[in-house]
Amino acid sequence: MKILFPIIIVILIALIGLYLFFTPQISNGNVEEDIAAITAVSKARADAFNAGDAATIASYFTEGAFLMAPATETKIGPKAVEAYYQEIFDTYHTELESGYEQVKVDGNLAYGRGFAKVTLYEKSTGDTLYSTSKYLNILERQADGSWKTTHDIWNGNE
Repeated sequence: MKILFPIIIVILIALIGLYLFFTPQISNGNVEEDIAAITAVSKARADAFNAGDAATIASYFTEGAFLMAPATETKIGPKAVEAYYQEIFDTYHTELESGYEQVKVDGNLAYGRGFAKVTLYEKSTGDTLYSTSKYLNILERQADGSWKTTHDIWNGNE
């Protein structure tokens, strides 16, 4: 029994250490910095949309993320998100104006509610499509402190 007790203590300390190492850190309470980081993610995604860069857009989504675009099936994960946007970029030159109207942070989760104005120029015909929408993103702080999208949903105003 005397030998077993130190082994149990070592195992418990190791388990606690592993838990602390692999658990994302809770917000340090600086909500303004979190909001700035989340807003930067939104801007980076918009910049990538305007550049026709589907891979960069997808990099801002978690592995199990949901993209819920109008009139299409839900896309799950970065590869599906990338394929969705690549199909758009293969057909259109794109312009996007978007931004958050509200960002709320609660620990390791946040949401951003915003607007989008999209102009699509069809590459083969030159036809132009224009739409406006409202959207909601849910984001999660990653283990490295960055923010990624877990849910992206929008619908048109038209």
